[in-house]
Amino acid sequence: MKALRAQTRYELVQTLRNGEQLLLILGIPVLLLVFFSLVEVFDTGTPEPIDFLAPGVMAMAVMSTAMTSLGIATGFERHYGVLKRLATTPLGRPRLLGAKMLTVLAVIALQLVVLAVIAVALGWRPELSPTIFPAAVLATMAFSGIGMALAGSLRGEINLAAANALFIGLILLGDMVIPLDQLPGPIRWVARLSPAAALSEVFQAALGSGPSASLRSWLVLAFWAVVAPVVAARTFRWDPN
Repeated sequence: MKALRAQTRYELVQTLRNGEQLLLILGIPVLLLVFFSLVEVFDTGTPEPIDFLAPGVMAMAVMSTAMTSLGIATGFERHYGVLKRLATTPLGRPRLLGAKMLTVLAVIALQLVVLAVIAVALGWRPELSPTIFPAAVLATMAFSGIGMALAGSLRGEINLAAANALFIGLILLGDMVIPLDQLPGPIRWVARLSPAAALSEVFQAALGSGPSASLRSWLVLAFWAVVAPVVAARTFRWDPN
């Protein structure tokens, strides 16, 4: 346990010291939340834009940390041979992966608190449901699996581009800053099968900004939470080549 705690502390410090990751983790979500709350770019379908935006941006923050930040950092660690060396130390692979997961959960908790405080300052009045906690766990599993699958199979530079492109695509299709009903029909149908849109619907319901989440959204989120880590485990290569 001592090795796990030490590695988790190291991973967390490195994450918080990385300016690019901090921009992705906190800067961009906060900017989007404030901008779209104050500037009415489109009709959110809610009495106040913040009621739609707060759960959506929180969902985006979970996705950015669990998928993009974790995937990019792990991809470069693999590319430079760091993972291969760490896996042969007494720390071992299970504790290394456990430390990364604990770091992701800690950062996500920080993100959600910061975003909630800012959203409340902007007029958001959430009605918290206990379903927010299983939703966050399922989302962390799903997006961490996607990020690790990319990191474990692509070269560092390619992984960087792919993770960022996927992140932007899921923001646009994920009912986070643009409501799904404003997307063209076929694209809307595809978007509903994505973990991003499923998480957004579940978060909106859990935070009192929308109707009860559909069974479909829970099933889609659970599907990705199971399948993505399995794919990552089977395809992940610790070697840089």
